Amino acid sequence: MTERIPRTDPRGTHQRRTLVVVGHGMVGHRFVQAAVERGLTETHDVVVVGEECRPAYDRVALTSYFAASSADELSLLPSGRYDDPRVDLRLGTRVTGVDAEDRTVALDDGTQVRYDALVLATGAAPFVPPVPGRDLPGCFVYRTIEDLDAIRDAAATATSGVVIGGGLLGLEAANALVQLGLETHVVEMAPRLMPVQLDEAGGRTLVRHVEGLGVTVHTGAATEAVLGEEAVTGLALAGGGRVEAQLVVFSAGIRPRDQLARDAGLAVAERGGVLVDEQCRSSDPHVFAIGECAAPGGVMYGLVAPGYSMAEVVVDALLEGAGTFTGADMSTKLKLLGVDVASFGDAFATTPGALELVFADAVAGVYKKLVVGRAEDGGHRLLGGVLVGDASAYGVLRPMVSSGITLPDNPEELILPARSGAGAQLGLPDEAVVCSCNNVTKGEIGSAVALDEDGAHACQDLSCVKSCTRAGSTCGSCVPVVKNIIEEHFAAQGRVVDKGLCEHFSLTRQELFDLVAVHGYRRFDDLVEAHGRGRGCEVCKPVVASILASQFNGHVLGAETKALQDTNDAYLANIQRNGTYSVVPRIPGGEITPEKLIVIGEVARDFNLYTKITGGQRIDLFGARMEELPQIWRRLVDAGFESGHAYGKSLRTVKSCVGSTWCRYGVQDSVGLAIALELRYRGLRSPHKLKGGVSGCARECAEARGKDFGVIATEKGWNLYVGGNGGANPAHAQLLAGDLDTETLVRYLDRFLMYYVRTADRLQRTSAWVEQLDGGLDRVRAVVVDDELGLGAELEAAMVRHIGSYRDEWQATLEDPDKLARFVSFVNAPGTPDPSIAFTTERGQIQPVVPDDGSGAGGGRTPEPVLVAATIGVREQA
Repeated sequence: MTERIPRTDPRGTHQRRTLVVVGHGMVGHRFVQAAVERGLTETHDVVVVGEECRPAYDRVALTSYFAASSADELSLLPSGRYDDPRVDLRLGTRVTGVDAEDRTVALDDGTQVRYDALVLATGAAPFVPPVPGRDLPGCFVYRTIEDLDAIRDAAATATSGVVIGGGLLGLEAANALVQLGLETHVVEMAPRLMPVQLDEAGGRTLVRHVEGLGVTVHTGAATEAVLGEEAVTGLALAGGGRVEAQLVVFSAGIRPRDQLARDAGLAVAERGGVLVDEQCRSSDPHVFAIGECAAPGGVMYGLVAPGYSMAEVVVDALLEGAGTFTGADMSTKLKLLGVDVASFGDAFATTPGALELVFADAVAGVYKKLVVGRAEDGGHRLLGGVLVGDASAYGVLRPMVSSGITLPDNPEELILPARSGAGAQLGLPDEAVVCSCNNVTKGEIGSAVALDEDGAHACQDLSCVKSCTRAGSTCGSCVPVVKNIIEEHFAAQGRVVDKGLCEHFSLTRQELFDLVAVHGYRRFDDLVEAHGRGRGCEVCKPVVASILASQFNGHVLGAETKALQDTNDAYLANIQRNGTYSVVPRIPGGEITPEKLIVIGEVARDFNLYTKITGGQRIDLFGARMEELPQIWRRLVDAGFESGHAYGKSLRTVKSCVGSTWCRYGVQDSVGLAIALELRYRGLRSPHKLKGGVSGCARECAEARGKDFGVIATEKGWNLYVGGNGGANPAHAQLLAGDLDTETLVRYLDRFLMYYVRTADRLQRTSAWVEQLDGGLDRVRAVVVDDELGLGAELEAAMVRHIGSYRDEWQATLEDPDKLARFVSFVNAPGTPDPSIAFTTERGQIQPVVPDDGSGAGGGRTPEPVLVAATIGVREQA
């Protein structure tokens, strides 16, 4: 049966046409979006045929599926249908053939659909090398949500997995196996990881990062066979090597899905893919191809951004426009296994006369390379680059390649630690492509905020620009540069630049802090009603919650603030990749008694928790289910422990060496001071997490100068350092004041921390805050040490109020039935769990099981509390 789409529109004004789209992945979905937005459905009925049973989803973020509550979090069309009724989406349907002469497509349900224009968006399929054993149970590819479901099921009974392929997708697959709790190997035939994007030095840096996360990397290794008879047992490598594994994931590249085109007699490229012209039109003028199944000029592009560009070009062609696809920016920026990696432009310096400028910090695990060439004016221009470990400059550097602008006199500054506002200072030309995912130029962003015919600005803020231009709406890496361009545009016109927190508040965090202080607001609703608009969002709600906690120190699960918290604060614990939680009791200064160590061990044993000693001198307990958290807290609180606030934007730890009590080099009691400071500032809510350190001598064993505040002992007292931190952009703390007595040290620290809490932006570390202050460290010194503004007493009083109102959040929760009510697995069964159900952890996934004997004993058992008397005190300084 041939299905005929009605040929006359409801108004009867002209004949309508039928457009069939084969494939509903990211590129197919983008094509339909563009068709609707640009008015193509005014003349065309669109039939979209998707082979998968779910609508398009974000394959770029596929690994995050394991941490998502459902597949809907990845969906690009959560409703499952398009708002335009002229778009007919048919999922779970396969196209079995294309008849180019009759212009029909055959579906697997036996029907046919006629078309006036056909768009092939069938994507690509994983390439599985022809090695023996590739069909054994336990072998998988990494392409769809169904693939991930199968891998997760197999991982439940496996201990080790191996990924064949060390490219982009291979490392994503390795990340998935790590999340599933498997011992993970990566086998790459090339001599380095990501050989298409990284040079040798960048590949070495990436290997160090990846191996530091527990993944074993085998480079320069060819796979000879998958071992096993009835199931996978390992991998045989060329040269006699062997990798033990029960699970193998092939990620050795992709091949265009062009069989429909081949069967229809369409021309294909030598290496596969539908051969198309600059309008993405195939050898049949009525058939187009876009995305990974297409080969413009004989080249297949394996990234989503070129596919998006092709989608726009085909919509333009169907609207009789002149858009063309002449190539694509293959730049990439990703976070692989938690490591920032970027490659752009001529990363391998193949351009004649190209020069390389390299910055490498092996200790920090950072590698940056710029490839530069001669510009027309005699200066230098940027040709490309590689960034590993710190890709924060990518958003500024990549547009410089396409724009061809002359580099500054000191181009090395571009790859040294990033400076705020750099994008606005570089003077990118209007034709510079800022958003490569959506091919948006600086000029288009400027047009979005330019004056319209009525003299008003079309867009007033970042969210509007993202909606109008799509800049920053895909991977998000260009958002800082887009924001700088908007601010630069308004500033050039003499307008006050909107630096509001979000679309619900046109005020900064500091301004909101002051409003709460002046008016005494205790509820988010009162604040947004008086000074904002709407209901709030995931940006402003946690910020206001932090401000309220900083000023009033109320419980985060109190009636006024519990709905504002993010996931970690909402459950007073850090959620982990597998949906369980970690519990981190406070251990001030790292000092702990044998009795308390025993209690932690007993809790970990009884609740089957994984334990780890952290770099912050604490013990983390991993793998707790949500309903177990109060039981674990009760055991710990009864033993004298309290929350370590590992889940909050607040003080985490104050690290210490052993100091003068034990160390022959120590000149002061660093342990005693670290304990006193940690107990003084515990629970202090701040714009970002805070860490401190106290070293008992200049040997600096506590690494105090890598902390937000650090104290180093001298013969005369203490040196105070501020504004340091680790992370992706490490910074050394700077000396604020030297040779201080303990009383003065504490007074300055009180002022410094409260000054930071009052004035820093949302999620701004102390290092960035000090840098962006007008005057930098000198400004901090003027306020904190010299009391130039006369705020010293006020800041100290605020800290005293915080100390006086502190209460352990775990204990306060245990004493409040309303707060405890949220810690249940099943809202319709909040009481004692069914005794016939126990829980066991298998490869990182919590599975309910019914014991054979029906006793209910096992992983779900709740032991009786162990009461251990303990006293927490602060020792006098020696």
